[in-house]
Amino acid sequence: MALRMTDRLEIDALRALLAIASHGGVTRAAEHLALSQSAVSHKIRRLEQALDCDLLARRPGGPVFTDTGLRLCDYARRICALHDEAIASLGKKPLAGALRLGMTEDTATSDIARILGRFTRLCPDVQVRTRTSQSLNVQEWLNAGELDVAVMQIFRHDARPDDLILFEDTLHWVKSPDFQLDTTAPVPFLSFDSQCFYRKWGFGDGQLQGHRFDNVLECPSATGIQSAVRSGLGVALLNGMHVTPDIEVIKGVFPDPPAIVFVARMHVKRRNPAAMALVQEISREVEGPNPLKVVS
Repeated sequence: MALRMTDRLEIDALRALLAIASHGGVTRAAEHLALSQSAVSHKIRRLEQALDCDLLARRPGGPVFTDTGLRLCDYARRICALHDEAIASLGKKPLAGALRLGMTEDTATSDIARILGRFTRLCPDVQVRTRTSQSLNVQEWLNAGELDVAVMQIFRHDARPDDLILFEDTLHWVKSPDFQLDTTAPVPFLSFDSQCFYRKWGFGDGQLQGHRFDNVLECPSATGIQSAVRSGLGVALLNGMHVTPDIEVIKGVFPDPPAIVFVARMHVKRRNPAAMALVQEISREVEGPNPLKVVS
């Protein structure tokens, strides 16, 4: 097919396409991009007009993309990555200043650490200061304006439209196979600390359904909670990445925990260029072909 000089693939439209691929549809992509659904649909139509083909399947319950749409996603990832690399490497005004980042333990040992390392190499004049704690602490610091970006766990139903969702996980009640669970007495509970949002949910919803818990251990480390569970000290709430074959998932006893997600969230009023650049760097990986990983 001969190309016309007027043929163009717009970067913003390609980003919209990748957002649809990453978030599973136009509606969630629009929320992620802070655009209306019609604006996102218009961007996709511009791509379809430029290529003279359909990119979205548009069949309820069917696949999101046509075969051509899937092929374009592969090109879009490479085009956007090269575009952003060129801006970062050749821009006349390199990023500078300070960036305050908050992370949870899980995210600190994930691919996010690798992305952060690459970001500091691309932007050597940005001073990154990182604090690590439990999710509720990180949220509190962000809300108080002590952080520019937070990378943390939250319940899926607490995600905001402008959160960048990194990956999802499940939450499980767990114990040692040798631990004898007696729900007629207070159940020994193992928590990360007083700001553990797993514990706040478990003590709230769990006790409302007649269960009584006794917090017998507080440990800020997932490794420490795993060890305490294996030792038979009590029950705990652990996300799926920390449930190993020697830990038993408790089923049908306590309320089913809600889904959790790992997100990157910027302070609503402190979206400085460095913060936006870091979230964009993370977003490129999230929308790439390989999912982010966590070291458990």
